[in-house]
Amino acid sequence: MKLMDLLMLFFLLLLPLSCLGQSNSISSNYSAIFSFGDSYADTGNLAIIGSPVSKNSLTLAPPYGVTFFHHPTGRCSDGRIVLDFIAQDLGLPLVEPYWKLDNRNFIQGANFAVSGALALDYEFYVENNFTNVENANTSLNVQLAWFEQLKPSLCSTPKQCKDYFGRSLFVLGEIGADDYMLMMMAGLSIEEIKAYVPIIMETISNAAERLIEHGAMAIVIPGESPSGCFPVSLAQNTSRPKSDYDLETGCLKELNEQQAAYHNTELLKAIKKLRLKYPHVKLIYADYYRPVIDLIKSSESYGFTETPLKACCGKGENQYNFNQSEVCGMPNVNYCQNPSSFVSWDGVHLTEGAYRHIATSWLKGPYADPPILTAHSTSNSLFSSK
Repeated sequence: MKLMDLLMLFFLLLLPLSCLGQSNSISSNYSAIFSFGDSYADTGNLAIIGSPVSKNSLTLAPPYGVTFFHHPTGRCSDGRIVLDFIAQDLGLPLVEPYWKLDNRNFIQGANFAVSGALALDYEFYVENNFTNVENANTSLNVQLAWFEQLKPSLCSTPKQCKDYFGRSLFVLGEIGADDYMLMMMAGLSIEEIKAYVPIIMETISNAAERLIEHGAMAIVIPGESPSGCFPVSLAQNTSRPKSDYDLETGCLKELNEQQAAYHNTELLKAIKKLRLKYPHVKLIYADYYRPVIDLIKSSESYGFTETPLKACCGKGENQYNFNQSEVCGMPNVNYCQNPSSFVSWDGVHLTEGAYRHIATSWLKGPYADPPILTAHSTSNSLFSSK
């Protein structure tokens, strides 16, 4: 299959594939969490509001949610995602989707993330002659507008808002992966897409500044995950030459090195600039890329006994267990008996076990700079002004 067909499939999966519980928590200074982003952070918004492509989210069908919640919740996993583990470890309730229909009490946080969300607005793509974009109205700016609409119900005076948001943790992403997929689907090469990366960086930076203006004092900004390691990518490229793959991981080098890693390098630069401008705010870079690579390289040492590039839920007659016409959530598509032994859940998103590993690396290190649990008291080497 051509790379363009692969990328179209990858984008469509991210869009429609968009869980409460207690755990041992760590005392923290955070009293609420507010989250923005795409399918790696969505806790049910797309399942509620639907999308221009489909009003039915596969994440509302079994076996999504089977591991922890024992029923589908709209999360793109068998159970909890990174945001859930962060909330639980901070002693806070799981972050409810903003578009939930009942018991709308968001005093301890709200999640505005939507599966398939773009960093850039729909109007940007129309103005730049992209004809393959649907107006989902869930971009990062739209999510921030939802937050601002909610704000009056959370605090009423400038001082109250400053105190309240100053004790809240904001998670801004991941975001941008769907933009890159959309651009590739429109026929742009990876080199051509790099011209748009500064615009996405500016959008993320502006979003962070907007939150700081509202009183945010701690913002986690995640990078992109290595899409070249996803079964959805690998299953469609089985005939590619060996030179296209990383010998150590088995992942596609181009998607990893020229897309995700490049985005993350530029994001680190943007965060450093923000830190220099706002030295009183804790701006935390949270890495999706390295912990996933780490899991793939050393899967068995972390308890993931199955092949790390194989999806738990799927029906592919290949080593990746992925078939574009029979994806997780569809009838007659099976899932593994022990998801905790897999890294990949549905070929695009990860299992609860993998998300737990990433969350721990963000909370305590080494894959967040600074780690979330020490951000309130430890300076960040990334932001050194040397």
